[in-house]
Amino acid sequence: MVKLIMGGAGTGKTKTIIDLVNAAVQEEKGSVVCIAKGDKLKFDVAHDARLINVSDYSVDSYPSLLGFVAGMHAGNYDISKVFIDALYRIVDSKDASDAEKFLLDLDAFAAKHSVDFVVALSEEEIQATEVMKKYL
Repeated sequence: MVKLIMGGAGTGKTKTIIDLVNAAVQEEKGSVVCIAKGDKLKFDVAHDARLINVSDYSVDSYPSLLGFVAGMHAGNYDISKVFIDALYRIVDSKDASDAEKFLLDLDAFAAKHSVDFVVALSEEEIQATEVMKKYL
């Protein structure tokens, strides 16, 4: 399953991600991962969750992010939830068609490997494409 959280800057998407990560740590039997660019969440995300700063890795596009997620899962089959904060900032692209393809690929990965994803995207919901609306 893929869930998309959309909203403009300052609408509380990151706060929502933090709350969801911390709740998932309490509820999930599997591992919980939070992917973000930078380390601003390190004091907010529960220590039982794995917080990954993608700036430490060569993640700069949708394909590399998908590969990163796949590699992470290959190394730990116990991952049950993955949270991705600020997708456009991670990949440094606001191309909606590329984001759509990523969400579809992520959804296929989620179904195949029984992993749930929550993705935050800095864009007003009114700008959501039909594919994006499927995940809201």
